[in-house]
Amino acid sequence: MRGIGGRERTDDRQASVLRVGPDRRDRGIADSVAYATRIDATNYALANDDGAAGDYARADVILVGVSRSGKTPTCLYLAMQYGVYAANYPLTEEDLESTRLPASLQAHRGKLFGLRISTSRLQQIRQERRAGSRYASAAQVAFETRAAEALFQRHGIASLDTTECSIEEISARILEATGIERRVRP
Repeated sequence: MRGIGGRERTDDRQASVLRVGPDRRDRGIADSVAYATRIDATNYALANDDGAAGDYARADVILVGVSRSGKTPTCLYLAMQYGVYAANYPLTEEDLESTRLPASLQAHRGKLFGLRISTSRLQQIRQERRAGSRYASAAQVAFETRAAEALFQRHGIASLDTTECSIEEISARILEATGIERRVRP
């Protein structure tokens, strides 16, 4: 058998790395079911990022909040660490001006969890992203944060202030508050 660079591979240890037997693990993946669960949950989170696919029937949780409140990284962390099917929906200006829940979320009210963030921190994040824009203006940020909080209260959506929380802490608090079962353990 030829190895890298056309050299003959005679080292049995090199050859055995590629073989999987009852006493060997599949390339270092200790639990292939947990691995597959994490990958499936991560693919789900990516496909349902920012309301893209809207496949909320499979979701364990749907994170709702204004842009840059931590929805996407939290969904990905929940998926990769715990195998949780987490989708997210960004509240748009149109959503915030309405008194109703967005139509795509109404049937999934029990899965919604809101992420809040302070106006000062949100404006700082948005200024770094799009300095001087309406999106990052104090007035826009104040409107969005107030309206999102009012929407959560009006519809009884549990929420968490993410201003000073790490993604790990946000995820742990969501799991604790919702009672969502972890499919895998880190």
